[in-house]
Amino acid sequence: MPQELKVQEALKQAIHSKKNLMDFYLKAAEVNKNPDGKKVLERLASEVRENLARFFDYYKGSDLGAFDVFINGPPHPDSAMLVSLQKALNENMSERKVRELALKEEEDMERNFTMLAQKVVDPMARAVLEQVAKETRTHYAIIESEYARTMGMVHETDIDTYVRE
Repeated sequence: MPQELKVQEALKQAIHSKKNLMDFYLKAAEVNKNPDGKKVLERLASEVRENLARFFDYYKGSDLGAFDVFINGPPHPDSAMLVSLQKALNENMSERKVRELALKEEEDMERNFTMLAQKVVDPMARAVLEQVAKETRTHYAIIESEYARTMGMVHETDIDTYVRE
């Protein structure tokens, strides 16, 4: 049954989720030893920051404060993504495993926002949530591509070479 989720509530959920994701990418980039992998994670964090700015522009509430203060604030202590990453780091997890964790987090976020969008009555709120899910799918594809490249798998840019042979 559809639930009544107003646009502002949807925006606030998207803002908090994306902030957690940005903090995850920044922390993962910070500990990443591979320069190419670090660049990918920093790029993803930058894209998430841009998305956050767009959502923040539409958010009418005053409870989050100014964008710069919010975005530069400390990570949420209960962020499941950061808890998972910290656990992985404590176990001296490889960069491969960190990428796998990032893929899982993106997949979970996309699924959650897609399911939430399906339950929302307000078309504008649904559109916000669907946009978050779409952007999350794009990030998943970027991480998946980087994962394949670093694992020596066939990269999508090489697919024509391998298919034709």
